[in-house]
Parts: sequence; structure tokens; C-alpha cells
Amino acid sequence: MTWNVKWKRNQKVVSRVMNTASAVALMAGVAAGAAYAQDNQETEEKADQSAFQFEEIVTVGTRSQGRSALSSPAPIDVISGRDFESQADNDISNLLRTVVPSYNVSAQPISDASTFVRPASLRGLAADHTLVLLNNKRRHRSAVINFYTAGESNGAQGPDISVFPTIALKQVEVLRDGAAAQYGSDAIAGVINFRLKDDTEAGSIEAKVGSTYEGDGDNLLISANKGFELGSDGFINISASYGESDPTDRSVQTAAAAEAASLGFSDVPNPAQVWGTPRVHYDFKSVVNMGVNISDTTRFYAFGNYAKKKATNGLYHRPVLSRDGVYTFGENAAIIDLDGDGGETCPTVAANDLAGLQGLSANCWSLFKVYPGGFTPSLTGTVTDYSMVAGVEGELDNGLTYDISASYGRNKTGFIVDSYNASYGPDSATEMSAGAFVQNETNLNADFTYPVAMDSLADDLMVAFGLEYRREEFESIAGHLHSYSVGPYGELGFGGSSQGYAGVNAAAAGSASRSNIAAYLDLEAQVTDSLLLTGAVRWEDFDGFGSTTNTKLAARWDVTDTVGLRGSFSTGFRAPTPGQANVRNISSLLDAGNITLSGIVPPTDPLAVSVGGTELQPETSTSFTVGTVMSLGDIDLTVDYFDITIDDRISLSPFFDVDSPDFANLRYYFNDFKTNTKGIDVVATYSVEMGNGTTSFSLAGNWTSTKVKESASLDPLRIRTIEDGTPAIRGNFTINHVNDKWRALVRANHFGSYYNGHISFTDMVPGAEMTFDLEVGYNVTENVELVVGASNIFNNFPDEVPDEGLPMTTLLGTDALFDTKSAWGAKYPEFSPMGINGGTYYVRVRYAF
Repeated sequence: MTWNVKWKRNQKVVSRVMNTASAVALMAGVAAGAAYAQDNQETEEKADQSAFQFEEIVTVGTRSQGRSALSSPAPIDVISGRDFESQADNDISNLLRTVVPSYNVSAQPISDASTFVRPASLRGLAADHTLVLLNNKRRHRSAVINFYTAGESNGAQGPDISVFPTIALKQVEVLRDGAAAQYGSDAIAGVINFRLKDDTEAGSIEAKVGSTYEGDGDNLLISANKGFELGSDGFINISASYGESDPTDRSVQTAAAAEAASLGFSDVPNPAQVWGTPRVHYDFKSVVNMGVNISDTTRFYAFGNYAKKKATNGLYHRPVLSRDGVYTFGENAAIIDLDGDGGETCPTVAANDLAGLQGLSANCWSLFKVYPGGFTPSLTGTVTDYSMVAGVEGELDNGLTYDISASYGRNKTGFIVDSYNASYGPDSATEMSAGAFVQNETNLNADFTYPVAMDSLADDLMVAFGLEYRREEFESIAGHLHSYSVGPYGELGFGGSSQGYAGVNAAAAGSASRSNIAAYLDLEAQVTDSLLLTGAVRWEDFDGFGSTTNTKLAARWDVTDTVGLRGSFSTGFRAPTPGQANVRNISSLLDAGNITLSGIVPPTDPLAVSVGGTELQPETSTSFTVGTVMSLGDIDLTVDYFDITIDDRISLSPFFDVDSPDFANLRYYFNDFKTNTKGIDVVATYSVEMGNGTTSFSLAGNWTSTKVKESASLDPLRIRTIEDGTPAIRGNFTINHVNDKWRALVRANHFGSYYNGHISFTDMVPGAEMTFDLEVGYNVTENVELVVGASNIFNNFPDEVPDEGLPMTTLLGTDALFDTKSAWGAKYPEFSPMGINGGTYYVRVRYAF
């Protein structure tokens, strides 16, 4: 049978299915005596599961008691926790990409730290232009700065949203509107608010295993959630998950490695250059959410998370025949005479002379003796993230509400590089710490609301005001000496630092911090039954560059009972992070087909100042949104147009050639350019009784266009990646049917064409693609559900990297030609928004109690 043949190719996955299913069954049996099916849980299981729900009450974008997404003056997507489960992936960034078309994230192979904490884009802007909240409280950003990505997020330092277990989420609210006047720095593109479950009794245990159609990327995820009563009037809800996955490989053999193998060199890696998703050794995530009433009008709450992930990804291959300063000096092998005090003289050996290399005496050292067929360094990252929020909220007799809270968050990303420092010759370490980056943030908030009765209004004027203190600290921790230094053989021309990824230099280690204070006033008035007006003003003062004041006005007018108009205008800002202003880094980059060492230094470093560096200033923005909301019987439809202009955008500068013993060129962060981003979001849902159940239809589409309006220094390649690095058109259409025991989901995903802007793949424009997802669930018992599904069921791939050499005159101003596919081994464009793994499938068992 075909089914059996398919599963024989994936015996590891089958074994995991059986083992995890048995584990779930065992846990279910132990808990069965005390567990029972909750009525509200059954309702949730059988409810309409469309990706965008309008009737849900949202708390983001308003400081009143909350309103439905349809009645909001700004566009808000509400995604249930169950929507995240109906997918093959385990990463929240990928899950959001599937259900929110204006949200883009791509694979980041060979992107150094960005491979482990991938940047994401909302409404065509950078990863740090979106503010992330957890239970309405600001999240700390990741320690990873995205040095080597393409597109709008190159140089960004955004939050890491992959640290939450999906089973912990009650719902996710995506505010697609500028909100810096309401929430402060970063909320230029919008706000994503993750709301945690607060059940007091219900719980569930899940196990999911999956793989790709190619038979690699086997993955496992085990999750659990349980709510408990806390005292007589409180709750504590605990969630945790554990995952791991094998790497994927979508590569072809490089020309350099193939040549070495044809000459008889042994131990040539095949493929020499691996392009795919990294191996995840482990990925543990946990969240605790709790609240308890202190009195009839006062409540204490606290929540937090702890997560730790370890993953490994390959770096650029070092070919034995042509890596200058490592294996070769020109056409000859790079050889060290270890007996340089008058002993035996080492011969001159051509790099392709296998017999000559094999005949080298003991005192004549070459890296060939360690890695005879070339080597591919690898980078292992360990990301540790934790946070804690605690506060007291309540209401006084006069209607004044208060929320006093404190939070602390920390993200640490440490690196181990498996590589070689050729300048140390035979004494080099091969596995060494490459240092770490740490981000610490502390927030203190005091938020108040007060209803003011006004006869001229249809309802009370809601006045909100508050204060905030925030402190950010970015720390660099030095790596092993061999990871960044130049050894004794550097004077002979051997390259220093660990190949592929240079560690944090001891001279660059240290910390930098910045604090700010803020005050805001927010007004919300239901002027008439059909007209809602809101306004906000926020003042913030930062160490280093002074203060900024931002405003927002929004309105919603219900023209009829079924049609409403809404719009907003706002100013915003994004403060440069202490990391962007102070980080130092050295890494290997591809420059017109050649690997070179490149450094990133603070903009106030003397080397940066010599080529134009100055102290960073905030980005500033103006934006407006206008749209319509229609309820046409069972059909809900929203259409919103947005326009965002950002001045003094912060990014990495072009490369500057400098005279430095550590690197050939450098970049630094600078305020350089202005962009205008505009687009249209369309969301529609429809639900109907069909057969023995309910069928829901949801359509979500986005068109976004970004143009660089002004720039003093950006090169044409960088401008092209900012403007076209993500698809202009994205969308999905979902059909979901639920009856008594069965449910089925079918989803179509559209990815428009885009520019794959990496230095090694110039002028490649992959075409538009369509993928389809399918999931079927069956309630085996009242408490146990079995689910099988697949994403990209037709195993579609993006356009392949071309085989022929490409002229680079268009953007880089050179006549160089090289075979892009075999030169670096990438079969598919590395920044593909649909991914490069093809089809994936999964099996999930869920026990609810």
C-alpha cells in the first residue's frame, strides 16, 4: 500500500507517534478518574474556528473596559488559541504568518544569530516597528540584533515571540494601526497582544509529531495546560511545552567541493553548504498566569515565562582548494613551517596537488591535515528568555480604576562555534564559545481610568492617564580567545578569528543602558449612539537624546446598523536601542561571490566617525488609516487602507573599506533614509449551518507597497530589498467545518512575487506561489481528539535559484559572473516567505479534561 510505503520512509516519525500517543494515553488514564469534560471546553472545541473572529472582546487599542473587534475604531485581528493548533508548524512566528497576511517572516539559513531569533514584519515594516504585549504589558526585546538579514528588518532588534507555548494562549490580538501615542516606542506598525489562558479547572495534554515529505525535519512537540482554583476567588493557570526537530537540507553540492572530490580529496562534505532549517536540540517553553481577589474591589495578578532553546545551523563552507588565508595563499597551499629555526624547509605545494599535501612532513602544517576535504563551520545558539510581571488593580467608589505594575524581562543568546582559527595553526581550538548578548528590561507602570458623566454625550467620557518608567540594558559577553583573536601565524597571512562566525572580542565586551520616563492622556467619547471619538497624547523623555511628544486621533461612525466607517491619524517614534548604538560584531559575509570579514562598530567609534558615523536619533513617523466595517447578514467584512511615513529610519550603513587588522570593511547604525509604506487589508468571514454541523469561511488579504523616498547612503541593493524584499500581495482563504465528532479545515495560502535580496543572489525575483493546508480531527471519545494534517499538501516549492551565471551590473556595478546555484549550494531562495522545506505532515493527539 502507498500509505505503508510512505511511512516506511519515516520510521523515526512512526516511532515517535507511537511513543507519544502511548504517553498521552497513560497520562489520560491516570487523570481520568478526577477529570471530567468542561461544558465551556466543549463549546470552545465545537465553536467556529475561523482565523479572524470579530465578536471577541479585545483589550488592545483601547483603555476602556474593552470592545468587540468589529466596534473598534482601528483594525484588529482576533485569533483564537485553537487557530494556532490547526497547523503543522510549532513556531508562533510561522503560525502568525499563516493567519495574518500582513505579517511576514522567512527562514533565515546562514544568517548568524538571526537563524535562531528570526525577524518578522507587520505591514511591511521592520521587526522592531511592532510592539509586543503579553496580557497588555510590554514585552522585552530579544538580545539578537539582525545584522545579516535582507529586507526591511536588516539591523532590527525586535522581541522574540517564539518563546510562548501555543497551548498557553487564550487569544492573540493584532492591532494594525499606529499606537505609539498609546503605548510608546516601537508601536509604529501596530501592536500584537498575547493573552494567556485563565481557566480555573480545564486542562489539556497534547502530543504532536511531524516530518517533511522529503523525510527530514522530523519534529516532536509535547504540551500541557492546566488551570487551578487559587483560594476561594482566584486562579493559577500553568502551561509548558517541549519540542525538538531535525534539520532540513535543500541544497546542491557546491562547485568548489565537487572539484575537490573529483581530484581525490577525501572527507569532502556533501553537501558542503547546507541550506535549510536548523536542528533544534531542545525547545522548552513555560508560562504561568495567576490572579486573586484581595477584596471585592482589588485584585493581585502576576504572570511570567521561562523558555530555553538550543539550535545548530551551518555557516559558509571553507573549500580546501580556494579559501585564501585558511587553506591557500593564491594558487598554493598555505603551509606553516613549525620548525622555523633552521630545521627542514617546507616545500611549495599547489593547492590542488593532493599527493604533495599528503607528503608533507610533520613539521610542515596545513589545515589539510585537520580537514582534508575542506570544512563547514557550524554555529550553535542557546536562547534563554524569562520575564515576570506583577501588579495590583482595582476600582474606587468614585469609578476611578487603577493598575500599578512592575515587570522585568531578560533574553540571553549565547553562541558556540564549531570551527577553526587558522592563525593559531595546529594549536587552534575547534569548539569554542563565541560569546553572548544579553538584553535586560525593567518597566514600572501606573495606569488609571476615570469615567466623567457628560449630558452632551451618549455615554461617559472615559479619561485614561498614566506614567511609565523603563530601563533597557544591552550587554556583550566575550568569547573564547581563539574565537576572535589573531594568533602567532597571523603575520604569515593566516586569517584570525573562528572561521564563519567571529566571537565577541574582549575589548568589545561590556554593557550600555538607557532609561526613559513617559506620561500619557487618553480620551474616549461615545459622542452619539453612532459616533465614537478617541484621542491620545504621550510625552516621553530619554537619556541621551531628549524628549518626544506624539498624538493620535481616531473615529468610528456607524452610518447604518450594518455599515460603519473608521479612521485614525497618528504620529509615532521608535527610539534606537542601546544594542544598536553600542554593539560590536565581526562575521563572514559574501561580497560579490567572495567571503570577506566584515565588522559592525558603534556609530561613535573613531573608525565609524571617520566614514560619517554620528550618534543615533529616534525614528519619527506619521500614519493614517481609513476603512469600512460591514455586517451583511452572516457575512462580516472589513476593508482598511493605511499609509505610514517614517523619517530618519535606523539601519545598517553600507560597507566602508577601512584600514583595520580585524576586518576588511565595516558598517555602523545610522539615521539615513525615509520610507513611505501603504497598503490595503481585507478580512471577511461567513458562517452557515451545513450538513450536520457548521461551516465557516474566512478570507484575509493584504497588499503592501514600500518606497524609499530619501536616502543619503543606501546602495541600490539595500533599497531594492527594503522595497521588494517581501511579497506585495499575501492572502489566505480558509474553510472550516465542525460537526458532532468530526472537524475539517482546508486553507489556501497565496504568496506574491518578491525580491530575494542577498548579496550572493543578485536580481532574483521568485514568482508568486500557492500552497494548500488540510487538517482533519476526530473526537475518539468525549475527551480525546485525534488529528492528522498537512501543510503545503501538494509539496510546492519556490522558484529554484538559477544555474546560469548572473550579471551583477544592475545593482552592484560590476561585471562579475558566477553560477549562483553551484557557487553556494542553495537550491531555493533563502528568504522565501513560503519557506523552502516543501510539504509537511503531522499527527496530533489531544486529551482535554
